[in-house]
Amino acid sequence: MKSRDTLIRLKKFQVDEKRRKVSQIEAMIAEFERMAADLEREIKVEQDRAGIHDPAHFAYPTYAKAAITRRENLKRSADELRTQLDEAKLALAEAFEDLKKVELLDERDQAREREAEQAAEQSELDSIALMRARNGAPA
Repeated sequence: MKSRDTLIRLKKFQVDEKRRKVSQIEAMIAEFERMAADLEREIKVEQDRAGIHDPAHFAYPTYAKAAITRRENLKRSADELRTQLDEAKLALAEAFEDLKKVELLDERDQAREREAEQAAEQSELDSIALMRARNGAPA
């Protein structure tokens, strides 16, 4: 049974690792979205300060152009992370399924062992009762 215990510990570790990865990706997405929202506010402030809201205008603020580029890069990165998040969630579900399968096998084995122990105990009790009955002793 030690090998089964080791396998269960390994599967639990794998599930925990996959959970950590999902959490990390979710945190990165949230951080990118927060940074993009901050940049959006800065762009609006810069546009209002300059009085120019058209990025194609020759006098459009350079900082606003750079912030727009950075914001778009962050949004693109967040979208790529969402794809990775979906994959990580699938991997987590598979790892969790594997863990449950191993745990169910272990539970079945333990139930069989208990049944075998109970059968052996009952057999022993039956043989004691039979010996008492043969010897004429009261049961």
